[in-house]
Amino acid sequence: MSIINLQNGLLSARVSTAGGTLRDYSWMMDGSKIALLRPTQDGANASSSACYPLVPFGNRVRNNHFTFEGRDYRLRPNTASDPHYLHGDGWQAEWSILSRTSSEVQIGFHHQEADTPYRYDTRQIITLSSEGLTLHMSVENTGIHALPFGLGWHPYFPLTAQTTLFAPARHFWTETEGFLPGQRTDIPADLDFSRPLSLPRRWVNNGLEDWSGEALIAWPEKRASLRLTADATVRHAFVFIPDTDFIPAYRHDYFCFEPMSHIANGHNLPDLGDLKILQPGETLAASIRLQPQSYPQ
Repeated sequence: MSIINLQNGLLSARVSTAGGTLRDYSWMMDGSKIALLRPTQDGANASSSACYPLVPFGNRVRNNHFTFEGRDYRLRPNTASDPHYLHGDGWQAEWSILSRTSSEVQIGFHHQEADTPYRYDTRQIITLSSEGLTLHMSVENTGIHALPFGLGWHPYFPLTAQTTLFAPARHFWTETEGFLPGQRTDIPADLDFSRPLSLPRRWVNNGLEDWSGEALIAWPEKRASLRLTADATVRHAFVFIPDTDFIPAYRHDYFCFEPMSHIANGHNLPDLGDLKILQPGETLAASIRLQPQSYPQ
């Protein structure tokens, strides 16, 4: 494992090759350090990090099984706590440093078929400018068959008493047993982020379909906010707020807003939920940007 420190003006970030994760992203404002993502220790695992990559797709596939182009594919669980293959392979892999400067690092890894039918090369370019952090990721299908691919990120944002989230979307996915998506429905009032809204202090594990590609997280008591924008490839998101039944040590001090290129369990939806079919040698790429701002502007 290697730790790469990035700095540009008042912004700093720490990247780990363990899981291709962010360990910190902070902003010096008026002499105070503002955590824009949940900071973590360098040796922590990916699920305790500030942000980790979702590749070759995010979330879960029902029954760890899908059929594509007449072939049956099965996935094996990759954690001890969940019966499903969860969030791809990138967050559990050791990435290699491909290049680095004081404000940018490129990392990558090659995945061979093992617990999944996927074989691919993936790369992240993490760039810190004076305006914010850009996360770019690409994946190339290096296997012998076409398969549906997706990309995403799993950031953890600080949750304070006054935190609000703005993230307009058109549809909502209920949750069913096994932490899987259930049905597409209208968005419930306490999760309708078409206007800035406080986050509920209850279990939330739901997908937002046709997200606008823009979100704003505000921490009024810190006089700070974070604008998150995504390119056109990323038009879905997942909102996760744990509870103490799931994580006994949880103190309502973070939440997740996970930009994704596809809907969870897209492998088993008629239209693949916006997963992208990659022929051998084809590539999918996506980017998000996280730009801090004073609050109110």
